Amino acid sequence: MFRNTYQKGFLSIFYSLGSKPLSIWKTNVQNGHIKRLLDDGVQSIALEIMGSNVATTYITTPIDPKQSLGIKLPFLVLLVKNMRKFFSFEVTILDDKNMHRRFRVSNYQSTTRVKPFSTSMPLGLSPGWNQIQFNLADFTRRAYGSNYVETCRVQIHANVRIRRIYFTDRLYTEEELPPEFRIMTSQTDVRRGSGLQKKDIRPEARPPTPEKGDHGTIERPPEEGREDEKEPKVCMAACATGQY
Repeated sequence: MFRNTYQKGFLSIFYSLGSKPLSIWKTNVQNGHIKRLLDDGVQSIALEIMGSNVATTYITTPIDPKQSLGIKLPFLVLLVKNMRKFFSFEVTILDDKNMHRRFRVSNYQSTTRVKPFSTSMPLGLSPGWNQIQFNLADFTRRAYGSNYVETCRVQIHANVRIRRIYFTDRLYTEEELPPEFRIMTSQTDVRRGSGLQKKDIRPEARPPTPEKGDHGTIERPPEEGREDEKEPKVCMAACATGQY
C-alpha cells in the first residue's frame, strides 16, 4: 500500500479526526461496537473499540489480507486511552530472512513469549491517555536475530480509544512533534481547563524488549484458550510506563 510512497518523518495510518478514518481499515465486531465519540479528557473525537471478547472485536489494515502495508519506518506510535479492560494489538513485519513475524502486545499477560513466527509480550498502561512507542527494528533483532524490513499489517483489538496511529523514522521529543500528532494539540489546551493532570496528557508506554532467557509463565484472558505448553517461554520484567 505504502511501498511506493516517500517515507520519511511521519506516516499516519489512522487519525480519529479524519473525514474517513477507517478508509484503509477492515472492522470486525461481535458483542461490542466500533464508533467515534467525543472524549471528555482531550475534548476531541476518538475511535472507541469495545467488545466482550478481545479476539473478535478489532480493526485491521490492509483490508485485503493478501496486501501488505509496505511501511519501512521502524517506529510505531499509538495514541490510546486506557479503558481499564483487556486490550491488545498486533503488528506483522517482514524481516531480511524473508519471514513474517507477528508481535502481539497486551495488558493481560505478565511475561514475553517468543515463538518462531510470533512473539507475545505484556504492556503497562497509565490511567488516561498513553503514547505507546514500539521500536520494531530493535524487537525484530533481539527476538529473531534478523533485521526489520517493513511492516505488513497492524491490528487493534478491543478495548481501547484511539486518537492516532503513525510510523516515524526515529523517536521525536514532545517539542518536535507536530500538534496533530500529540494527545493534546497544544500546551494552551492543557492550561485552559482540560481538567487533566499532567500525567494524563502524554505518558509513554513501551513493551519490554524480547530476548531469550529463562522459562516462565503467561497469563491469558479466558476467551483465548490454552497454547501448546511445549513452546519456549521467555520471562521479562513488567513494562514501565513513563508519566508526563
